[in-house]
Amino acid sequence: MKKKTLIDLFNESVARYGQNPFLWERDTVFRPTTYDEVNVQVHRLGAGLLALGLIKGERIALLAEGSSTWMISELAILFAGGVNVPLSVKLVESFDLQFRLNHSEARFILVSSTQLPKIRTIRKQLETVETVIVFGANPDELLDEEMDLNELYRMGDVFNKNNPDELDRVAESVQGDDLANITYTSGTTADPKGVMLTHRNFTANVAQCLSVIQIPEFFRTLLILPLDHCFAHVTGLYFFMSVGGSLATVPVGKTFIENIRNIPIAMKEFQPQVIMTVPALAKTFKNSVEQSVLSKGPSTVRLFHLGMKISMAYNKEGWNKGTHGSWMLIPLVKIFDKILFSKMRHALGGKLEFFVDGGAYLDIEMQKFWYAAGIPMYQGYGLSEATPVISCNMINNHKLGTSGQVVANLELILRDPDGKQVPKGEKGEITVRGENVMAGYWKNPEATVRTIKDGWLYTGDLGSLDEAGFLSVYGRSKSLLIGSDGEKYSPEGIEETITTLYPIIEQIMLYNNQNSYTTALIVPSKEALKRIVPAIETPEGQKEAIRLIFAVLNDFRKGGRHEGLFPERWLPSAFALLSENFNETNGMMNSTLKMVRGKIEKTYPDILGALLTAEGRKHFSDQNIKAIQELFAPNA
Repeated sequence: MKKKTLIDLFNESVARYGQNPFLWERDTVFRPTTYDEVNVQVHRLGAGLLALGLIKGERIALLAEGSSTWMISELAILFAGGVNVPLSVKLVESFDLQFRLNHSEARFILVSSTQLPKIRTIRKQLETVETVIVFGANPDELLDEEMDLNELYRMGDVFNKNNPDELDRVAESVQGDDLANITYTSGTTADPKGVMLTHRNFTANVAQCLSVIQIPEFFRTLLILPLDHCFAHVTGLYFFMSVGGSLATVPVGKTFIENIRNIPIAMKEFQPQVIMTVPALAKTFKNSVEQSVLSKGPSTVRLFHLGMKISMAYNKEGWNKGTHGSWMLIPLVKIFDKILFSKMRHALGGKLEFFVDGGAYLDIEMQKFWYAAGIPMYQGYGLSEATPVISCNMINNHKLGTSGQVVANLELILRDPDGKQVPKGEKGEITVRGENVMAGYWKNPEATVRTIKDGWLYTGDLGSLDEAGFLSVYGRSKSLLIGSDGEKYSPEGIEETITTLYPIIEQIMLYNNQNSYTTALIVPSKEALKRIVPAIETPEGQKEAIRLIFAVLNDFRKGGRHEGLFPERWLPSAFALLSENFNETNGMMNSTLKMVRGKIEKTYPDILGALLTAEGRKHFSDQNIKAIQELFAPNA
């Protein structure tokens, strides 16, 4: 029996949902393109690629913002027998793009006009690229070896007229084990690796997702994550396609900040039922809501906090809501929902039923916040090498604070460092085996052998399973704090909790490499400190800011309001403030908005070293005063 391909999946959806809206895009309003109409465009563009000379198995890179054109282009590449190499638009260093394009041996590049300058900068260094296909540009301004996308469509029309069945013949020859994507992941510690994902990897994971969450065909999703992000790629595009759903992308702004601002506008206008997110964006949404509440004055703030407290007390961890007498809170929960949380939902479009979060660690307070607001945020877990979904909480079966239960048709074993299975309830490395596990790393057999052993994918993540089969994920084994006695601890939970509960800390990275105590690099939130410390530009105001940050860390120690939440030895005994945040541009965040710890450590070795000295342990250290001064300098 033939293994299902993405081409099969698309054809089935076209046959079943042909007149349904599929892809939405905004000019002045969001306008739909149906499954049938997308099918026509895919056949035109796929034929154009054949006319250009594409041979089955060759790679085509795709560098563009999320759009209908992006998704149609990928489907056209697959129909023509090609392999898509999706590239992040957030790659700004020429070397990063050059490496991926040369390493993948891409023959063609599909690129948006806004990303074209990046390609032109490195064009002479691209060893295998023959033609750059551009969309959204003025055709008269294109250079040699550049082609307008509309010209490729015209070539496809001619090809189809002269060879009416050729594209379908090529598409039918594609097998489940043929490559569909090579997606580059830098992770948080290593150089880029090309994850080879087959057609069957994708279709298997779509089926596994359907075992967890079922949605009706009228559901919409707004893609706020980039399409080169494996989570958005599968759960946004192909999962929704498989059930006849529809999806839109956020209108592209001129800057990253403008893109973020466009999200709530698009949510309100498009009115999605589901949104896929990651912890960093979930935090942004929460902060936006809280800022809106703050702007309405002290009475509204007190009412909001009371409503949250009552709703959280009733909901608990989701699976146990209403227990131990908390059902008596139902009348109050309904009142606060009507006067507060329904308005909050209306501001997000009014139809949003839930979020799905693809991050390995989402702070439970964040989950309780959205649950109380009537828009649960169901946490899942996965990674690109598993295409990506491994587990997820479900609408009717969830437990806040966990990553849910393992999807169907996937084996999961937690192992100790010797590869032996650990008892239930104990921590071990998460290993999985199933049809969604990647084919390996492109041109990197050594890394493949280290990662896939006897068919089992060794994720490098630590996890545990409870008696009900809910998976808890604690972070990367390579990111662990290591004490002077060799004891290890995962820092993600502490970091996520601190930044969630205390807005004055924008980012924090804990560090301990066999030292006698743990230290931290902290990026303060400029806006939050300005609100709390009116005289922040003065020396005394800046010292007050440092005192507040120090007080946050003490809140988790003995006598603090969060005493006992985390072991004291892993809380930072010294901290250094930084005036520059961790972001994708400086390479300290990856495309999934996780900290690249190795890069951060290499960037600040002197500061990390100084934290182990007597001077460095002072919270009014020269480094901290300097960082605060830089952060609040007049032109900063």
